[in-house]
Amino acid sequence: MPDFELHGTRKPAPSNWEGFAQIDRAIAENRVTAYRWKKAWADPVSRTIGIVVGAAIVAVWTYLAGAGLGWW
Repeated sequence: MPDFELHGTRKPAPSNWEGFAQIDRAIAENRVTAYRWKKAWADPVSRTIGIVVGAAIVAVWTYLAGAGLGWW
């Protein structure tokens, strides 16, 4: 969404290197996300829950795909 839609005016906001701040924020958030995934994978309980939830999602998706193809 263009910046002028957020401000409610018809002309764009002045350029103040806002794009670089957004890129910097995205890089920082990706690092935090990667850290959280690594930390969760190191915890045995979180890893077990993640595997069970992932397997359940794959099982449901497989069942729905099979039903859609007329396998059962």
